[in-house]
Amino acid sequence: MSLIIAEIGTSHSGSIEKAKQLVDTAANAGADCIKFQWVYADEILHPNTGIVKLPTGDIRLYDRFKQLECPKSFYKKMADYVHSKNCTFCCSPFGLQSLKELLEIKPDYVKIASPELNHYKMLEYLRDYRNKQKKKIPVILSSGVSTLKDIERAVEILGTENVSLLHCITSYPAPEEEYNLKLITNLKNIFGIDCGVSDHSLDPILVPSLSIAAGGTIIEKHITLSRKTLGLDDPVALEGELFAMMVHVVHQSEVTLKHYGNEVGTQRIIEQISEQFGKEKVMKVLGDGVKRLASSEKQNYGRTNRSLHFMNDMKKGQKIKEGDVQILRTEKFLTPGISPQYFDMIQGAVLSMDVKAGDGVQLENFIGK
Repeated sequence: MSLIIAEIGTSHSGSIEKAKQLVDTAANAGADCIKFQWVYADEILHPNTGIVKLPTGDIRLYDRFKQLECPKSFYKKMADYVHSKNCTFCCSPFGLQSLKELLEIKPDYVKIASPELNHYKMLEYLRDYRNKQKKKIPVILSSGVSTLKDIERAVEILGTENVSLLHCITSYPAPEEEYNLKLITNLKNIFGIDCGVSDHSLDPILVPSLSIAAGGTIIEKHITLSRKTLGLDDPVALEGELFAMMVHVVHQSEVTLKHYGNEVGTQRIIEQISEQFGKEKVMKVLGDGVKRLASSEKQNYGRTNRSLHFMNDMKKGQKIKEGDVQILRTEKFLTPGISPQYFDMIQGAVLSMDVKAGDGVQLENFIGK
C-alpha cells in the first residue's frame, strides 16, 4: 500500500484548535501520515526579499513567514495528537535550528522540501545524526525545481537507507500536463529507492492515480479546511471530501495493480483515467520520463531553492565572519547567489567591493583570504 501524506503545512496559522481540526480531517479522509512545516523566517529568507499580496493588503514575505512561527511545544502537541489518530507524524525543517528541534521530538519522518534539496549544511547535519542511529530515521526528499544532478548530490550526502524521493513541480498550482510521471519509474531505477509524487495540481484524481500506474508508492497532497482561507498553500490544497476521494481512487488503483499484475494493471488504470480525462491529456501527464525542469518552474530555479546571501550591508575590505552570510531562498526581488556548497570556503574571505543586505553572494565579491 502507498504511503498517503496529508500536508497540513502552515494551514493551521498557529492555532492548536485549527491544527487539530486539520488532523481530524486528514485522518478521517484516510491519510496514513500527517505533515507539518517547522517555520523560522530567519532560516528561510532575507527580510528584503519582497512582498506578498493578501486580501488584507501587501505584507513583506518575511513578515508573513514570521507570522507562521510556532514554539517547539506546538509541534510536540501535534505529533502526540497525530499519533492519537493512529497516523504517523512528518515535518519539514527549513534550517539547522528547526531540524535540531524537530529531531528532539522524534518524528516518524523528516521531509526535506524541494527548496531545501540543496541546503547542504542541513543535509550534512541530518546525515551525521542518522549515522549515529542503529535504525536511521526515515527521510523523504522532494525534488521540485531541481535537476538530476541536484538530486544526485542530495542522495549522495544522505545515502539510500530509509530514504525515499518525491517527484514534484514547484508551481502553485502545478499544471497536470507537465508532471511527467514516467519519471517516477526512472528515478526508482536510478537511485534504487522508493519514489512517489508531491502533487501541487488541483485535481484529486488525475496525478495521484497515474502516479500509482507509474510505479509510485508515496503520494503527498496539501489538505485544508477551505480553499478560501488565507493559508499560503490553501488555494492549491484539497478539502477533506476531495482528499477522501483521492485516497479512495488511489486504493482502487492499487487493487487494480494487485489483481492484474503490474503490466496489465498499469494499462487498465491508464484506460480508466483516460475515459474520464481523455487519452491525450493522460499521455501528456505521463510524459517521457526524462528529468527536466517543468516549464512552469523554470523561472523559479535559483530563486526558490537555496543560495548564499549577505545578511547586512558590508564594506570593501571587511572579512566574512559567522552570521554575515546565510543559506537562504532568493524568492521575489533579490538576485540569487552562489551555491551553498561554497559556504565554508568563503568564511574569512575579504570583500573586494561594497555589498548590500540581501545581495546574492558572488565569487567576484572577494579578493581572497
